[in-house]
Amino acid sequence: MNRSVVAQRVRAQLLKFSGIFSPRFTKPQGEFIAEMIYGIGASQDVKLSVIARALDEPIAMKKTEERLSRHLKVPGMAQAINEQIAAHAAARVRADTLIIVDPTDVRKRYAQRMPYLATVRDGSDGTFGPGYWGCLAVACEVDKRRVIPLHQRLWSAEAPDFVSENAQLLEIIDTIRGPTEGRGIYVLDRGGDRMELFNPLLERQLRFIVRLMGNRMLRYRGGKRLACDIARDCPMQYAETVIKEGLETEKRFALEYGVRAVKLPDRDEPLYLVVVRGFGEEPLLLLTNVALQPSRKSLWAIVQGYIARWLVEETIRFTKQSYHLEDMRVLDYERLRNLMALVLAAVYFSAVWLGESLKLAVLATRVAQVAKRLSGVPDFHYYALADGIATLFNHLGPWTRPQKTDPGPLQPMLLPGL
Repeated sequence: MNRSVVAQRVRAQLLKFSGIFSPRFTKPQGEFIAEMIYGIGASQDVKLSVIARALDEPIAMKKTEERLSRHLKVPGMAQAINEQIAAHAAARVRADTLIIVDPTDVRKRYAQRMPYLATVRDGSDGTFGPGYWGCLAVACEVDKRRVIPLHQRLWSAEAPDFVSENAQLLEIIDTIRGPTEGRGIYVLDRGGDRMELFNPLLERQLRFIVRLMGNRMLRYRGGKRLACDIARDCPMQYAETVIKEGLETEKRFALEYGVRAVKLPDRDEPLYLVVVRGFGEEPLLLLTNVALQPSRKSLWAIVQGYIARWLVEETIRFTKQSYHLEDMRVLDYERLRNLMALVLAAVYFSAVWLGESLKLAVLATRVAQVAKRLSGVPDFHYYALADGIATLFNHLGPWTRPQKTDPGPLQPMLLPGL
């Protein structure tokens, strides 16, 4: 299949994908969403001027940029996009699917005029500076590298509608919980070690794996003890070796792990403290309400569930690097939040939609091969897809408004080399 045919089919599928948002938006707004997903994919950028250039409409580029900016200010667009993506992805979330919720940051090192700039901690180097807080939620299965983006949002602690980070995280969880009907196991890092999150998670009867701080007080054998003290006396029942693969390096960890039955103060739900040694000097402490069996397999599933967070780190890095996420320059808070959700839509299209069926998975392989021929496929699969989509869309030339005809499913054809 030559490159032009692949490009045309990918664009046809993009138009079909954008239709999942039509119940929540007017026709012009729906066309805008399709244009933005195309423009973000073609330019691998979030600056409206660059997206307008990628659309290459037969009018002044400034007019295109102004139109995009006007549509980008639609109130509530970000939440509606997140809700539609979660609804579409819900069928892929099974009872034991991991739902990893990971707060992140969007640094704006040199920004001065952007609205509600707050002080954030850069997760890559530990420094503090101006920017916004954000969060990405993805679903994945244990032992599988592919992820399903479910939700992405941005907020500022300086915004007038900001309540708390806890409120933001619970809104994300509730947005996912509805269409998934409570399925899945929610995984949070140490930022999730808060009674303000434990109480709602337990009241909603959601299963979770949360990394604890050592000073978390727990009920154990009739008394109250710090989690670090309980861990100190916990026998290490099993051992495993794991390898953390990066884009350029890999690290090997020899792990030992054990478990203690515990409860939270003032709550009666049975919980488990899983203690893992081998990641550093201090043990890794995981609190879960997932029912455990006295077996290596049952306990290792909890450790693997937390280790799956590494995939989120890769996904966040991919999103920031492939789409220059931290280069957002719109001077309106609503536009910032909407743009964050549109990037999620672009990621979901490349990461999930193109693998919706065997035929589309074959198409995704062809897209990735375009990138391979140009610069080599990176270890992280989605870099290749993003690069391939950008190459194909740029090969197509100017964006054309969608026609009323339905592109329909891909027709079977012989694809050489697959």
